Amino acid sequence: MVRIQFAIDLNYALNSPGADFVFNIHAAQTASQHIVSETLQINPQIIPAIQTEPQTCARFMRLNVAAGPLHVAYRAILDIDQHIGNPDEIPETPIDRLPLSALTYIYPSRYCQSDRLATLAMTEFGHLPKGYRRVEAICNWVNRHVAFRSATSSSTTSAVDTLVDRVGVCRDFAHLMIAICRALSIPARFTTGIDYGADPALGPTDFHAYVEVFLDNRWYIFDPSGTAIPMGFVRIGTGRDAADVSYATIFGSVSSPPPLISVSAITENGRPWEMPRRRSDALSTDATVDRQANSPINH
Repeated sequence: MVRIQFAIDLNYALNSPGADFVFNIHAAQTASQHIVSETLQINPQIIPAIQTEPQTCARFMRLNVAAGPLHVAYRAILDIDQHIGNPDEIPETPIDRLPLSALTYIYPSRYCQSDRLATLAMTEFGHLPKGYRRVEAICNWVNRHVAFRSATSSSTTSAVDTLVDRVGVCRDFAHLMIAICRALSIPARFTTGIDYGADPALGPTDFHAYVEVFLDNRWYIFDPSGTAIPMGFVRIGTGRDAADVSYATIFGSVSSPPPLISVSAITENGRPWEMPRRRSDALSTDATVDRQANSPINH
């Protein structure tokens, strides 16, 4: 088990007449990710509408804000107790045994055009034994064939673009891996969190995009960019691709600096919390039975 604390600060300047926001910055409350404490501060004071998507446990906050400055500050401490599996003993799930909640993640989506990567997927990975190790091979292939470089892609960059350009940021690595998995009929979804453990040389702490793949009735974590430490990932949003899980979707004329994010692991003698580290085990924080209702938050 690991204990993670993090903070997110967002600042906006709104032009007249104001704007509507849909934020996805709250930590998901799941059976494996327990929120010890959290606070939310909004200036000017506005009562938000916070709703939980029942299939993924992602929480969305809606705000309608008049013209002027807006500051949103979210703080949380979480205990993350990941399921640990043996990579050599985790099979793929046949199509006819996939639960309904996983089916949507085998189809092409806006940024993950799996229908255009079928030949590549079968040539590179169709001959490999089905299971966790095949998905791991896809993850490693993407990591080897794409270079991580900041400011090399845009909000319109897709998996096919990344395959051609061979450069991108974490979301581009995730989109390409997801598209290849889906081309092999392996459910894969786009997940956002915090990039715990990333090299400071890559820039300030930021939101991080990684991949969850459905294998043997669980969603297992893969990080094709290799820039962060999965043991320290705080799950925030989950969707088909980046279009579903933007940390802020804005309707109106707004300007803003980049988000300010900090994250750290907590350890204490005599307590069960580990320091996150890279490991070769299969890690998962979500089984198909992991479904919880809305939870309150302190303002």
